[in-house]
Amino acid sequence: MKWRLIDLTVPLEATISEPEPVNIEWIDHREGAFLLTRGSGIHADSFPEGLGLSLERIRLTSHSGTHVDAPIHYGPTSEGKKARSIDEMPLEWFFGPAVVLDCRTENTEPVTCEEIKSALNRQGLDLEAGNIVFINTGADHLWGTSEYFTNFRGFSAEATEWLIDCEIRVIGIDSFGFDPPFQKMIQSYLQTGDPRTLWPCHMLGRKREYCQIERLANLSLLPTDRKFLVSCFPLRLKGCGAGPSRVVALL
Repeated sequence: MKWRLIDLTVPLEATISEPEPVNIEWIDHREGAFLLTRGSGIHADSFPEGLGLSLERIRLTSHSGTHVDAPIHYGPTSEGKKARSIDEMPLEWFFGPAVVLDCRTENTEPVTCEEIKSALNRQGLDLEAGNIVFINTGADHLWGTSEYFTNFRGFSAEATEWLIDCEIRVIGIDSFGFDPPFQKMIQSYLQTGDPRTLWPCHMLGRKREYCQIERLANLSLLPTDRKFLVSCFPLRLKGCGAGPSRVVALL
């Protein structure tokens, strides 16, 4: 069998779309030769043409680029137990059949439970326990701009809980965050004083254990009328609340 692989990630790069900067320092081959020979008793010119090995020094957060959030990111406990970190999550959660639900619309409000049910019905899909669910809102086209951080829909807590009730444990979206934009949530709280307006999906993770994937890309390249295989293993960062992931669909 021949597989077609589709990359569903944004690159880890220095971009205005990341409010927490990703800093990459490139060490070229000539400087690499000096680093490799330092204190060794040999000279950098010992390498052919004086060129050693290149490397990069990278500074980023565990939530940079396309990444998987772990329950400990949402709070210290989940479902009444100590919340698990990203390295403690079962590998089985991150490989298997997936669906993508087309929720692209002019609506700027969070994706609702009714939209999810409607998309499943329209696309002729059903969910089984352990499936991975991706939400296509069309937000990935803003990657590389400052609007990527502010102009997206996000997901609703009601829709999230409904999917968890369907025994879905990994839900991904193509926007900067899983909840509505930061400023929108803050404005809503200032107007209403209702704490439920602040990161509602993340707060749900204190009651119901699940993982969310943020900043997916290329979801429009996936079939909408059938399931497909997905690999979305996060980096095994000890004790951390998230891990960058190279999310790949296998068709």
